[in-house]
Amino acid sequence: MRVLVLHSRYLSGTSSGENRVVEDEVELLRAAGHEVRLWSPSPEDAGGVSGPRLAARAVWSRSAVRRVARLAAELRPDVVHVHNLYPMLSPAVLRTAAAPVVVTLHNYRLLCLPATFLRDGRACEDCLGRLPWPGVVHRCYRGSAAGSAALAASLGVHRRAGTFRQVSGFLAVSEFVRDKHVEAGMDAARIRVKPNFVAAMPRREGPGGDFLYLGRLSPEKGLDRLVGQWRDIPARLVVVGDGPDRARLEAAAPDTVAFRGAVPPDQVGGYLARARALVLPSICYEGAPRTVVEAYAAGVPVIANRNGALPSVVADGLTGLLVDPAGPGGWRDALARLGDDALSARLGEGAFAAWHSRYSPEQGLADLEAAYTAVTAGPGPRGRTFAATGWKKPEDGALDSVSQ
Repeated sequence: MRVLVLHSRYLSGTSSGENRVVEDEVELLRAAGHEVRLWSPSPEDAGGVSGPRLAARAVWSRSAVRRVARLAAELRPDVVHVHNLYPMLSPAVLRTAAAPVVVTLHNYRLLCLPATFLRDGRACEDCLGRLPWPGVVHRCYRGSAAGSAALAASLGVHRRAGTFRQVSGFLAVSEFVRDKHVEAGMDAARIRVKPNFVAAMPRREGPGGDFLYLGRLSPEKGLDRLVGQWRDIPARLVVVGDGPDRARLEAAAPDTVAFRGAVPPDQVGGYLARARALVLPSICYEGAPRTVVEAYAAGVPVIANRNGALPSVVADGLTGLLVDPAGPGGWRDALARLGDDALSARLGEGAFAAWHSRYSPEQGLADLEAAYTAVTAGPGPRGRTFAATGWKKPEDGALDSVSQ
């Protein structure tokens, strides 16, 4: 099968889980014998374009449309697989390719400007099922009024133009991500769940040692709240990652919290193989963090807040522990429980079993091939959708409506 993959690459490079998911899927498909062409432009490739011009590109990028048309003419793909659209692609590319289009829903970007359903440190669904103008008022996209307005305008223009109807099928990375898009107005029949996969990793032996945080150091990840409690916890926390909050977190952390900065992907397995558990104190609606699947592949349990998609990927008492973020002492209790070697070992076995059955490369390839087959089986250049029912009517809250 010939596959054209499109992804507006995040500037964080290999620190971005989404960037790595795209790269891994391309490698997986190629290894299976599929012919894959990847176009993954970054804002660094914009040639000095910034400010209003870059914002206009996010609404309707003529240059991206031309490039995708050329790539499609050269490759003659059977399917076009789109990941991140902003800012380098814009939804306009969904109208271009003369082949069935599949879009992975890694997060909530089509529903919420920051893609996290988080505002001022609290869950916010003000824009769910409507155009995201409240997000413009609150400057939800990177604190920028102009950036928020450009992104909201892009979503409004393309909903009205019916651009998202050009998509043959959507792939949600978790049940929760799927449910939120359905709640916003998308027909459930047009979305199938396709979890992220990761390759095999060095397997942990025994119950592990230090607790581990692995990811971006930014406000929505909630690490500041956990670090603030760590003085009372008789264990060590190793923090692997970088981001805008690093200096503030290091200044507030006790000696039992060690910061390692960002590390190359090939070193992640070594940290996981020594971990007692992966901690995930996110306060936003996570989609399906790649780090959870990496921990499972290493046989490491996960402690996570009970919000967003995390309860759909962390099975409480089977692959890890879930914490009520509003409950006092919840994190201290969970960390203390994982101090029990037998429990850590049992949850680690459950985590590895979950990876083997649901998140392995073999399952990832089967999921991708099944999705591609589903949208290419029908007649015509765009094949067919996962189901024939389309999206809900505008009065039911469809994302194509601009009246709300």
